[in-house]
Amino acid sequence: MESDAKKVLILGSTGSIGKSTLDVIRQFPERFRVAGLVAGKNGDKLKQQVEEFEPEAAALFEGELETPAGVDFYSGEEGIKSLIQDIDFDIVVAAISGASGIIPTFEAAKKAERVALANKESLVCAGKFIKSVAKEIIPVDSEHSAIFQALLSGRKEEVKEIILTASGGPFRGKKLEELRDVKPEDALSHPNWDMGNKVTIDSATLMNKGLEVIEAVWLFDIPVEKIKVVVHPQSIVHSVVRFCDNSFIAQMGKPDMKIPVAYALSYPERLFLPDSLGMEFYGLSLTFEKPDLETFKCLKLAFEALNKGYPYPIILNAADEIAVNCFLDKKIPFTAIPEVIEKTMEILNLSPPETIEEVVSIDRLAREAAEKVVQSFIV
Repeated sequence: MESDAKKVLILGSTGSIGKSTLDVIRQFPERFRVAGLVAGKNGDKLKQQVEEFEPEAAALFEGELETPAGVDFYSGEEGIKSLIQDIDFDIVVAAISGASGIIPTFEAAKKAERVALANKESLVCAGKFIKSVAKEIIPVDSEHSAIFQALLSGRKEEVKEIILTASGGPFRGKKLEELRDVKPEDALSHPNWDMGNKVTIDSATLMNKGLEVIEAVWLFDIPVEKIKVVVHPQSIVHSVVRFCDNSFIAQMGKPDMKIPVAYALSYPERLFLPDSLGMEFYGLSLTFEKPDLETFKCLKLAFEALNKGYPYPIILNAADEIAVNCFLDKKIPFTAIPEVIEKTMEILNLSPPETIEEVVSIDRLAREAAEKVVQSFIV
């Protein structure tokens, strides 16, 4: 019966995770109902989603939208806060890309029975505050979903290390001098995953993996010394947990986000997904490599930010967003991305945040600093 369906609020409904979530809900209408949809500025796509799923409310960060009768519309950051306060939902899928997702995720986490978390920046920048209000967090990122599932095989005190896998992106095996003339279209060509522009560029620089390391510290309460990154170009093994008896428990699957999304929605149950999401084991070849931290310095900088302590992960993330946007706008070369981040981390000396508002303030200050740093790299 529909009355038994879990009500789902999707933050970032027009992005890749949001669309995967709606694909899952479309297959299981008796299990899930869309309560609200929030998007950035893609009003045309949001309108299509609203017409199909008939949520109670919808919102855009930027722009206006004419919604059908019975669907309330909100706009802007304050409007999204109001939407979260006004509607009822059981699960929030937090899938807004970047730091703009922090406050909506925090506000929704106060109400939701479960946070299905795909916005890694929320924990990177505000893990202390998100975790203090969330009743339950189930990760959606394929790597963290894999760790979450593998950890069910043992006790926390039995964990020897967590191994996060990285595809290596489109430039795996390249050296720094080979990347100086990389164009945005080259960096946006990911070999395995279909993701948004920001995440795809972060995958090309390995910053995406760096942010996932920081997120894993918060999600699983694991010290950074127990976290390792390996490059696994096939993206079949999504991550591994090594236990004290030297058993390695891995979660494997086709690189399709509908699998971890479905698990985050239905946990502790598993949904019967179509066989098209399966894979053939015959002829399967898996390889693992050590990451090149000199060529892909962003991963190294993420570990440094963790070791320096807060608020450096906030600064790291903010500077990365500025640098990536400038690269996509062809203002700076690809190889300048880690340099902008490193210099921004060097020039800022800020105290750790005591409130979620201070997180936002530090993020703003770091962006302003990064914008100034970028000027020295303008091509």
